[in-house]
Amino acid sequence: MIKNISPLSFVELSRKNLINNIKQFKSLTKIGTKFIVVIKGNAYGHGQNFMVQILEPYTDYFQIDSVEELRILRKVSNKEAFLFGFVQKIDLLNALSLGCILTVFSIEQLTEINKVAEKLKIRQEIHVSVDAYLGREGFLLSELPKLFQEIRKCKNIKFSGIYAHFANIEDTRLSEQSFERTTNLTHAHKQINEYKRALELAEKFGFKNLQTHISSTSGILAYEKTKGIHGLVRLGIGTYGLWPSKYLKLTYKNSDLDLKPVLSWKTKVAQVKTLPKGNTIGYGLTYKTKKETRIAIIPQGYADGVDRGLSNKGEVLIRGTKCRILGRVSMNMFVVDVSHLPKIKVEDEVVILGSQGEKKITAEGIAAKIGTINYEITTRISALLPRVVV
Repeated sequence: MIKNISPLSFVELSRKNLINNIKQFKSLTKIGTKFIVVIKGNAYGHGQNFMVQILEPYTDYFQIDSVEELRILRKVSNKEAFLFGFVQKIDLLNALSLGCILTVFSIEQLTEINKVAEKLKIRQEIHVSVDAYLGREGFLLSELPKLFQEIRKCKNIKFSGIYAHFANIEDTRLSEQSFERTTNLTHAHKQINEYKRALELAEKFGFKNLQTHISSTSGILAYEKTKGIHGLVRLGIGTYGLWPSKYLKLTYKNSDLDLKPVLSWKTKVAQVKTLPKGNTIGYGLTYKTKKETRIAIIPQGYADGVDRGLSNKGEVLIRGTKCRILGRVSMNMFVVDVSHLPKIKVEDEVVILGSQGEKKITAEGIAAKIGTINYEITTRISALLPRVVV
């Protein structure tokens, strides 16, 4: 039996940083606030059940998006979980049998959930999503009276909570010249007021002592803080040591809040060689060497989560220095310039995301190069890559 097998390419996860992050948020919020840790999207690309097994003692609930994610969760944890994605009719039996708190997308779905719960001889717990000027899932304020009437008719439904989502509470505009931070919370206040009206309406229909929540990581940082406005908060991106926006990171720059990225993405050099001046690199002939150039082949590509938009602009770390991507990112490999590294050799460590020596490559930095957000950078890392907890 071969022992101590080291994968060629893998995602390294820091247990210490993960625990640090959730403790940081618990110290920020009011004592008694209950936490829902969001693990959808393979825990934002980190590896769902690896995160679950570490976080279980530190959270009150988990949140997933699908029956598939719920099924994976139940392999390692029986902790209460919110399933806030859409569940088709054929999957309702599985969802209720596995055990979860469901959201409701329509009165028709509510009726179906009640029927399945009756068959299972249970009362299925639900939270109602209010579309408080998000313009996405949830019930509009005008639709709530009819929904509340229908809930009252459903004997196998336990209506225990009502929630909403902020649309842009983390957003800001940064002046490139002065770097002054300005933010417009007009829409957020509009959402808060609409959500409050929904809560008042629920109470008028006799639904009292409901669990309420509107804040994700950005809401915790910009709205809830230590106030304890709502009994539940949904901690997503912050769990993993990433900030929802540059504005919020700058806002807390001089505070005690210290978030630490959990994820590093590593591989090894597959080949090193020297190309002559005028040699093209990769598909599409998008790069031509301007001089004799030493290159390294990196065995990761867009199948693994390296965005093709990083072609000719991304970087990796090798021997503590940044090495620029040359040519197009392919499905399973890409090329970097290592002309400045005379001692580089095959199987040297390559850091695609994370730190090496004093240098680091961040999800935010990668996102800025391709016009997206840090959420997408980590979430799109292939679930097939091995996860290694350290």
